[in-house]
Amino acid sequence: MSKTLDLITIGRSSVDLYGAQIGGRLEDMGSFDKYIGGSPTNIACGTARLGLKSAVITGVGDEHMGRFITEQLQREGVDTNGVKVDPERLTALVLLGIRDQEQFPLIFYRENCADMGLTADDIDANFIKSARAIVATGTHLSHPQVEAATLKALEIARANGQQTALDIDYRPNLWGVAGHGDGESRFVESAAVTEKLQSTLHLFDLIVGTEEEFHIAGGSTDTIEALRAVRAVSGASLVCKRGAAGAVAFTGDVPDSLDDGEAGPGFPIEVFNVLGAGDGFMSGLLKGWLDGEDWPTALKYANACGAFAVSRHGCTPAYPSWEELQFFFERGIKRPDLRNDAELEQVHWATNRAGDWSSVKTFAFDHRLQLEEMDGYTRDKGAAFKELCLDAALKVQNGQAGFGILCDNRIGRSALHRATGSGLWIGRPTELPGSRPIEFEPELGDDLGRLREWARENVVKLLVFCHPDDDDKTAKMQVARVKRLFTAARRNGLEFLLEIIPSKVGPIDDTTSATLIQTFYDAGIYPDWWKLEPFKTDAAWANAVAAIERNDPRTRGIVVLGLDAPEAELATSFALAAKQPLVKGFAVGRTIFGNAARAWLKGEMTNDEAITEMADNYARLCGIWDKARSHFTKDAA
Repeated sequence: MSKTLDLITIGRSSVDLYGAQIGGRLEDMGSFDKYIGGSPTNIACGTARLGLKSAVITGVGDEHMGRFITEQLQREGVDTNGVKVDPERLTALVLLGIRDQEQFPLIFYRENCADMGLTADDIDANFIKSARAIVATGTHLSHPQVEAATLKALEIARANGQQTALDIDYRPNLWGVAGHGDGESRFVESAAVTEKLQSTLHLFDLIVGTEEEFHIAGGSTDTIEALRAVRAVSGASLVCKRGAAGAVAFTGDVPDSLDDGEAGPGFPIEVFNVLGAGDGFMSGLLKGWLDGEDWPTALKYANACGAFAVSRHGCTPAYPSWEELQFFFERGIKRPDLRNDAELEQVHWATNRAGDWSSVKTFAFDHRLQLEEMDGYTRDKGAAFKELCLDAALKVQNGQAGFGILCDNRIGRSALHRATGSGLWIGRPTELPGSRPIEFEPELGDDLGRLREWARENVVKLLVFCHPDDDDKTAKMQVARVKRLFTAARRNGLEFLLEIIPSKVGPIDDTTSATLIQTFYDAGIYPDWWKLEPFKTDAAWANAVAAIERNDPRTRGIVVLGLDAPEAELATSFALAAKQPLVKGFAVGRTIFGNAARAWLKGEMTNDEAITEMADNYARLCGIWDKARSHFTKDAA
């Protein structure tokens, strides 16, 4: 049968709670960052980021953390058809900390967890056959039930001429030879574990492990002797990881020295976090192996992916995209602490963002001052009206992709929170309305620390009234404040939209916005999104787009704002903006909701009438945009 997948990993998955404080004891951690984890799960994500079509066979609970794993796998581009949702068991949990470059306190919460509920009946032969390779990890050979599932998958693969790989992935306490508090332990001798591993090694074409992992697989603490013991029962290619010394591959007899194996270039970087490094290494290795690269090239990929992992916080979030990896190879190491390399981190961020937002047609009802000035406004009525705005947006969206809202937290909190998980793109304003120089909403806190409370799918939106002719003091103050917010947004894993409106400040021409865009890039500000005024000339659009693409070819794109313009005027501006592929859509507010807001707040319009009017207005604008974009794409074709 045709191969729709490059590889399927099989084994454990978990929610990893990483201590946010570095250098402290796990006992003293005050907050945690949440990631997906488990070696097979990490490898599936790591290989997907490198461009392989990956899937994972694992088990998750029928609860919030299980859904988190499944949804995050999907965001990473991993096929989840092999993920079993177990109604009886909870998703595995791991608590981790980073004490220093060598110590990493670790507790596994895996008692009868969901991934240990896999059985041979859960292995679908056709699904296994759909992949070029099956990748197993050692933990799921530690218990008869999950061992049976793993062996069934491997036997199907072997019978059908597929490639097979093993990451030994030895965790002594998961084999029952170390206690719960010894999650950090990487090696405890056990003849029983050695015997179990050796009974399966003949099933693999590739076996990968650290020196300690080969010690347990080979039954000797002498690495050469251990490798030879593995070779005696398996003809697999053997890849031995040596930490800072890199890794070596052996395809035939094991020589007298590890230095005589095939090796790839290493990367001298600062070790920050060794957790997950092996899974990053395996991801790079599998990319090279499945692409048919020679061992030095495959090991180059592996060593680089491992280097990224040890220099960053977390496991899966640290792994590079293929574009990032190539950028790293071409540019080289600028500083050994990769996580503090601003240029590299920008590539990492931009090439690993989740979601397809190639179209964003946005209903903007984040207005605060304009609504507060309307007759009949009260705080409660304002909140209720924004719920109606959301109802209108959802009515038009109707489960489709490519729609969004802008909604504030001051008046629209209930609508903002209800929108989470709806599939809408959600922008959330941070500026104090009308402020110049820019001031932030007090709810962010003096240190902008309240951003940590935002839902991760909220996009930080900032409107700045600025102009190239601003006096030096104003210009520097505004740029500094934008940089401060941008930095805080990125630190909290939130995308950032920068809206600039120079026309309200001074005269504009075809270069005004492009000049401002360059100013912000020169300050080290890389918005994920730009929100720009509707320019009146092709030249103004071309200049703005050129300024963005020159500085950040990986930006999400531009949305064009409405400024309360009539529909006919918006149609004209859309026709001009749609010529630019970088413009992904629009963000229009009062043109959609203005009349309904005035009437509803005065009691002259019912809820249903307001929703219908706003939905009709929004739908018409979406149609106008789609028509303008389709004309452009037809002309381009």
